[in-house]
Amino acid sequence: MAPRGDAPATDSASRTLVLGIDGSRRIVQCGPNARAVLGRAPEELIGHPAIELVGDVGKAELEALLEANDAGQERNGVITVLRGDGTSTEAVMTAQPLVGGDSAAPATLLFVRVALPPSERYQDPALMRRALMDDQLTRFGASLDLDQSARGLVDVVVPHYCNAASVLVLESLVAADEVHAESGSAVLRRIAVTSDDGNPAWTSTFPVGEVLVFPEGTPYRQVMDTARPVHLPHIDVDSASEIGRLWKRGPAGELLSGVSMVLLPMIARDTLLGFIACTRVPGFRNFDAYDVEIGMEFATRAAIVIDNARLFSRERATALALQRSLLPNRLSAPSSVEVRHRYLPGSKLVEVGGDWYESIALPGARVALIVGDVAGHGVRAAVTMGRLRTALHTLANLELPPADALHVMHELMIELGEQEPHFATCVYAVYDATTGTIEIASAGHLPPLLAGPNGDNEYLQVPPAPPLGVAGGSAIESREFTVEDGSLFVIYTDGLVENRGRDIDDGLARLQTVFGPDSVGHSMEDLAKATLAGVYADQHRDDIAVLIARLRRLPEDRYASWTLPADPAAVRRARGLVSSRLEDWGLEELDYTTELLASELITNALRYAPGPIELRLLLERTLVCEVLDRSAALPRLRRAEDDDENGRGLLVVSQLAHRWGTRRTAAGKVVWCEQIVPGVDPDASEQVPGWPGETWPGENHHRE
Repeated sequence: MAPRGDAPATDSASRTLVLGIDGSRRIVQCGPNARAVLGRAPEELIGHPAIELVGDVGKAELEALLEANDAGQERNGVITVLRGDGTSTEAVMTAQPLVGGDSAAPATLLFVRVALPPSERYQDPALMRRALMDDQLTRFGASLDLDQSARGLVDVVVPHYCNAASVLVLESLVAADEVHAESGSAVLRRIAVTSDDGNPAWTSTFPVGEVLVFPEGTPYRQVMDTARPVHLPHIDVDSASEIGRLWKRGPAGELLSGVSMVLLPMIARDTLLGFIACTRVPGFRNFDAYDVEIGMEFATRAAIVIDNARLFSRERATALALQRSLLPNRLSAPSSVEVRHRYLPGSKLVEVGGDWYESIALPGARVALIVGDVAGHGVRAAVTMGRLRTALHTLANLELPPADALHVMHELMIELGEQEPHFATCVYAVYDATTGTIEIASAGHLPPLLAGPNGDNEYLQVPPAPPLGVAGGSAIESREFTVEDGSLFVIYTDGLVENRGRDIDDGLARLQTVFGPDSVGHSMEDLAKATLAGVYADQHRDDIAVLIARLRRLPEDRYASWTLPADPAAVRRARGLVSSRLEDWGLEELDYTTELLASELITNALRYAPGPIELRLLLERTLVCEVLDRSAALPRLRRAEDDDENGRGLLVVSQLAHRWGTRRTAAGKVVWCEQIVPGVDPDASEQVPGWPGETWPGENHHRE
């Protein structure tokens, strides 16, 4: 019989005696191993009071256990028991009440468990095998984390097989790389160490996390060279000192003196993953050939667990790398616009899906705000999302209007659909911080939410269009809205407002509540947290992407605009206007270059465009010079021949400016160029919180 509760029946480091106690507290039954546990024969115990098992100090404790049994309660405690040779030892006693039976039957089962003396531990191979191979392997194999699996492994090996153990694996395995056949000179990492002899030198001499290559002539190098177990029944002082000398680690030689050691290679799918170092200290039975056989059986099963953890680590590393490459790692916007995002994948294994978001700063204090959703989940949707996001990012930098950009995306989705059916929804908005207007186009997406600074909010009515990749339906059109300064603009995917237990109308109403009158004074981070409140507990949620922008206009003293006539004298006037404005901004050092750039752009407009010309300067994170004319023809950069009288204007602009470009407008086009402002970072943007994060399991080992 075995006691209930936490007492393990297969603890190879202890021995248990079962006694039957009657109502008068006398021993009426005795297990056959009384001599092994207490050093007494069974006939010396039967008929005697149970209180004689313990010394004077433990009588009250044993009496309390038995009294609790009379009330039907099971109790246990650590009590000092007397042995037949007059010595004493501590034992774990468990009193378990019995129900029913006649008066002659025992009323209580008393379990007496004592620790085995060192000379008797590891004697029973059947007990040792059962302790290693049964539920213990299942317990530590339940984790797919490499470090947790290794810690569970050494906790099983110690104390059932040895006194001290450590697990070493290939460094490439920790780094989630593909493991190749490697020689004994392979770089190893120790990922778990434990001992039960109370000697702290094991963890200090063999520290967890250590990366090393074992030297030639050591048993550790031998197990890696041969991929076979190395059995050292007894390491004498000279052999231990030689190991310490070769390793240049003196404490290792001292610690290994007199021990018995076996090194068990872990091999899975014909690949050596590492090994388990098992040690029995002096005073315990040395390892023999049968112990090595039992240990190898355990190591073979443990290798499967380690290999599964390795494969999971590699798959997770692949998923995280995919996420890192497909989603933006930073959000850019004009200095007057504040942007926050939230992204929550529906899958816990592949932490990326078909939803995406973008905030792209555009020249002229403008910003493109985008949220999209590819139908489907997992890697397939993520790959399609990555294609669309890259294409849309390119179109945004080409400064196509929102409706035109989504139309190009629609054609791309139709082309992709010829290989495999795909469709996606997307909302694309461009906010101009100088005019306070926002232009929005939508392809099958949910309406954006605009919350004004006075507390009112509404879903903006954008001309409807079918999702990208769905043939037929109306053309994609955009609509322009005037935005009050300080308004909150929210775009999102359907996973935020719809799930299995909630109708989409209820979700939309909840989102309006989040951005109600009280939202004006809240920080952007608090609003982002409130937006996702309650969705984390939903185990069946869809992917969620949310982009929140607080839209503010650029201060009026940060930009200036002038209308110039189509007259060559306008070039001279433009130089004066630019010089005066740069002096007001304290940017005299950029005066000459800016005057030259403005002259070249205006001269080009005078030559090729009819009607008046508009010159605009904006001081944002960069100094932007824009020239607006009434010609829709976009200029292109070309290299003039030596005898050409013109054609060098844009070449000069490209050489002097940090960047330059063009975009079409309703009345013509804009040619712009920007310069870096001394002391200002031109690429300042919001770093995505938590990015890049741990890119693969085990990377924290490599961080300084």
